[in-house]
Amino acid sequence: MEIESILFNGRITTYDPLRPEVAAIAILDGRVAAIGSNDEILGLANSSTLQIDLENRRVIPGLNDSHLHVIRAGLFSNLELRWDGLPTIAEAMRQLKEQAQRTPPPQWVRVIGGWNEFQFAEGRMPSFKELNEAAPDTPVFLLHLYDSAMLNKAAIRVLGLDKHAPNPPGGLIAKDQRGNPTGLLIAEPNALILYSTIANAPKLSFEDQLNSTRHFMRELNRFGVTSVSDAGGGGQNYPDDYSVVNQLERDGHLTVRIAYSLFAQKPGEELNDYTRWLGMTKPGHGSEFLRVNGAGENLAWSAADFENFLQPRPDMKPVMESELEAIVLKLAEAKWPWRIHATYDETIERFLNIFERVHREHRIDNLRWFIDHAETVTDRNLERIQKLGGGIAIQHRMAYQGEYFIRRYGVEQAKKLPPIRQMLKMGIPVGAGTDGTRVASYHPWTCLWWLVTGKTVGGTQLHDTADCLTREGALRLYTHGSAWFSSEDDRKGTLSQGTFADLVVLSSDYFSVEADAIRSIESLLTMVGGKVVYGNGKFSHLAPELPPVSPVWSPVAHYGGYNNRNPSPPSHEHTPVMAADGRVWETGCGCGL
Repeated sequence: MEIESILFNGRITTYDPLRPEVAAIAILDGRVAAIGSNDEILGLANSSTLQIDLENRRVIPGLNDSHLHVIRAGLFSNLELRWDGLPTIAEAMRQLKEQAQRTPPPQWVRVIGGWNEFQFAEGRMPSFKELNEAAPDTPVFLLHLYDSAMLNKAAIRVLGLDKHAPNPPGGLIAKDQRGNPTGLLIAEPNALILYSTIANAPKLSFEDQLNSTRHFMRELNRFGVTSVSDAGGGGQNYPDDYSVVNQLERDGHLTVRIAYSLFAQKPGEELNDYTRWLGMTKPGHGSEFLRVNGAGENLAWSAADFENFLQPRPDMKPVMESELEAIVLKLAEAKWPWRIHATYDETIERFLNIFERVHREHRIDNLRWFIDHAETVTDRNLERIQKLGGGIAIQHRMAYQGEYFIRRYGVEQAKKLPPIRQMLKMGIPVGAGTDGTRVASYHPWTCLWWLVTGKTVGGTQLHDTADCLTREGALRLYTHGSAWFSSEDDRKGTLSQGTFADLVVLSSDYFSVEADAIRSIESLLTMVGGKVVYGNGKFSHLAPELPPVSPVWSPVAHYGGYNNRNPSPPSHEHTPVMAADGRVWETGCGCGL
């Protein structure tokens, strides 16, 4: 046996029930060949074996995000200025001003999600005055969660918005007393206005999209992400918008395993889309790095329950049942798994009525279908999900929208949502993720920190200690738990003999650092299939080089991605906070508001 690599002298969390922690691991042909003591594993080495001394560092299985829009994000990442993790508005506006000066026409400066005002020390949104002073001539699009967006004057001009501009379907253009657009776009009742507006901004060339995707995957590797279940996304058409990721797979340049779901794009054409796609591909088609997973998260536009906690809960139209049932029946007949977006229990109730009817004709309890989000799901509907063999993919959206949820529904209602402990108690498969990159950040350690502490990024204590997860339990959801959702739990998410050699050497020991320090953890060494895809510090020489970021004016070349310098949440003591829709309240009163 020609062992390729050995990592030794470490504290390796394996999730192998027989040997849950070991000192060393051997790798062969992209898989774990053996685990054990230093002496046991080093005895397998030969003259050509790469031997890596871990110096007593913690190693975990590679993180697996069960809900990340990685393919879409890769196409745009090099265009985006990320405010994820920035501690102050002052720094955010400095970056915005510098980026506006280097961005050439006709490109825009775009800040597309992953942040909120509660993360800033100032505890507020930037003002339109600040946007216009920072970027007087370059269009700026600033996405706030999925409830609103802010445009500067230059963007208003480019879009041709004036007092005669009508409100588009699914949104409002805020106007002043004279009828002129102010720059605020409000998603009411859904996010269509936000999707359609950013779609007007220029895209990258194919070559720059390749570069952008490679750098975004390296950013994920930086935090230990080695696998993703891609949930599709608005504007992500199959197969056209998969040409970049397919090219990277052919070239051997993927550094994250991707199992992707096909997302219906056009209202009224969803059944036709899925009928066509069922004839083009099938679940499991592809490779160990890029494969079809199923359908979703959007199966029918009439079934989209938009999660904007600044607005009342949306109610699906009566046509939803007939449209969604035809699609689910088609998928069940073809034995295709599906995922479906559902924030509210009322929506889940109606979905389950459909799923139960379909199940009577075609069994779905062996298809590994699942609900995405499920923040307000009740015990009754958890029982129904369990009986139908479904799973639930949860994300840390409440870490970014918790203050808004409390504002509408109250502190007590927020304490146990989503009810993850109850899901686990019932034996329902649960996977963890982020829903990055637009609403919440793609940063996995914020999700793990939220699961363990129950805090929002603004420092609000959402959950009681009894409703938080242990560190071991949270990490399990982000590794082996998420592997169920792509039908790979037999070979991914643990470091047992024969499983994928996807692993991460951590900068700090996740199991022993102070709780708030979890957010500052990074990878020192990330391996996917036994190959090093990221290295830092003493391991940096092991990592393959990437081509320089392109285009040269890209924000990524100057600021990188997630800002990991100041992971502690701010402390707001009765600081006025302005929501994106202009409402003002105060924070620091125990409930964060």
